[in-house]
Amino acid sequence: DDLRGLPALPRLIFQTIIAIAVSLVLINTNTVGVAFDDSIVNQALTVFWIVGICNSINFFDNLDGGAAGTAVVVTLGIFYIAYNQGQESVSALAMVTAGATLGFLMWNKQPAKIYMGDAGALFLGVVISVLSIRVNPGIHQSWKSIALMPILLAVPILDTTVAVTSRIYRGLSPLTGGKDHLSHRLVRKGVSHKVAAILLWAGSGLFALLAIGIYNSPKTLGTPLVYLAALIWASALIYFLRIPSED
Repeated sequence: DDLRGLPALPRLIFQTIIAIAVSLVLINTNTVGVAFDDSIVNQALTVFWIVGICNSINFFDNLDGGAAGTAVVVTLGIFYIAYNQGQESVSALAMVTAGATLGFLMWNKQPAKIYMGDAGALFLGVVISVLSIRVNPGIHQSWKSIALMPILLAVPILDTTVAVTSRIYRGLSPLTGGKDHLSHRLVRKGVSHKVAAILLWAGSGLFALLAIGIYNSPKTLGTPLVYLAALIWASALIYFLRIPSED
């Protein structure tokens, strides 16, 4: 799409096809957890998750260092859980991804000298989505286990939710671009670009700590921390939606 513009719908179709192929590999090699008894539902959720996270990371790449720094936090969180669970391949790939992204961040932070672009952000989104599927937290209460990765990825998911909700409310296509992401709203509130990136990293760090807390103490702290994460996320959603979408 550098040579010729590629509309959003064909992108989404190709992403879905790739996600179906990836989900088939994961399911047929027994390297994906089973959330429900229905295999069709499990595969549909896997495809939805891959496409959703892939686009969330891409949408989130709208501020120097914002997406890269958040990706470092997320992959370090996945590494911590996978390493403690003895998942060597998952923990190794998570650490490699974190290290590579951190090296990239040194040049992508404000003022950026290099940029991730669609190719980088979409690829990073695929890697993170697959890692989050592959990691097995070993929590017996399935709903807490299912909640773990959405909590770890809460900030990119929040960004996508805010942007899409805002566009639908204004009668725009959710697939159109715009300055209605978390970073744009923070800047609109008078925050500098550099501080906005740091705030996004801090938010990701907070949710990562909550996810790790749930993993470490699922029986005692699991339920309260899941509710706390949901409360923080919902409060942030309301706060950001109240900030004007455009100047």
